[in-house]
Amino acid sequence: MSRRLWAFSLAALAVVLCLAVATLVVLRLAEPGSAPSAPASSRASWYQLWFTTPRFPDRPEDQRGGIDEQFVAFLDGAQRQLDLADYDFDLTTVAQALARARARGVTVRFVTDTDTLESDDRAVRAALTIVRNAGIPIVDDRRSAIMHHKFAVRDGDAVWTGSWNFTRNDTYRHNNASLVIFSPEVAANYTAEFEKMFQQRQFGPAKPAGVPYRRVRLDGATVETYFAPQDNVQAAIVARVQAAQTSIVFLAFQFTSDPIAQAMIARLRQGVRVAGVFERTGSETPFSEFRQLQQAGAEVYQDGNPYIMHHKVIVVDERVVMTGSYNFTDNANRQNDENLLIIEDRELARRFLEEFERVRESALRPPR
Repeated sequence: MSRRLWAFSLAALAVVLCLAVATLVVLRLAEPGSAPSAPASSRASWYQLWFTTPRFPDRPEDQRGGIDEQFVAFLDGAQRQLDLADYDFDLTTVAQALARARARGVTVRFVTDTDTLESDDRAVRAALTIVRNAGIPIVDDRRSAIMHHKFAVRDGDAVWTGSWNFTRNDTYRHNNASLVIFSPEVAANYTAEFEKMFQQRQFGPAKPAGVPYRRVRLDGATVETYFAPQDNVQAAIVARVQAAQTSIVFLAFQFTSDPIAQAMIARLRQGVRVAGVFERTGSETPFSEFRQLQQAGAEVYQDGNPYIMHHKVIVVDERVVMTGSYNFTDNANRQNDENLLIIEDRELARRFLEEFERVRESALRPPR
């Protein structure tokens, strides 16, 4: 072998060895429990979607890279106005982002539940103190039912919503989803809901029904916006369930709505697949629809998260997604302040179905 060929062979071998070492390092970093809880994400022209990825055991050093950081970036992008309605709140990083927005001249307004505003929890108090000290006005609902929203409207053209409360537990311990919709029309719907609460001090059944744009088309998808209790959200869900032709798949923190369960059972008896994961604690109450669906032959499971499975989503026919803050309960339908989006889009449905499979796998093989 010539000296040149020998040198070339040694160089090639060195490259192969370097690649092998790099691969081993990547695989090592990807081992369960060794990396931070980065949220699973997806992006289309009109939306962004994130899922939390809880780790067990939960360790303080892993609490980075989550949805909270995505939300801070969303808030830092505001140029004119931020309106937030959130049930539970203890993230100082979010509070600091609101204070930064206020300092650069953005109009910032906040609505929350009275129980949160008057909480004795140290983390909640610290976050709210930052908000107050920045001169940001806060309005609470002053009633026994809950202001259960988890949304933010940015500059009148983007909405952040979903099941995720602005808390550390919801970020790193609980299963949640956050969805951003880029649409002035959808943003107008949420702004109208916000104004009822913030300006008019109308909460729960006192709010008038209707939204400016019920059904909006976005890049081939359709988005319908509903608010509880004024828009009879349960009826809208039942109608979509009754129209199912092939499958109904859900993830439910609380599911006590008999009309929704009965609609699912009726479709099950017509050959439609019904499958779902219930949050374990809620499923063991006498009001849960878990046993009724199980006895009817639905594929239902109790979740495996040692903390909380907090999702609220139904996917119909691998095409229609129903998601938001709305739990499938009578209180959500009649008393609480809630929001629900009904979205027709196969790609978005696929992403939620992937999350369903991930949560179902945890239910079948709970982490130790």
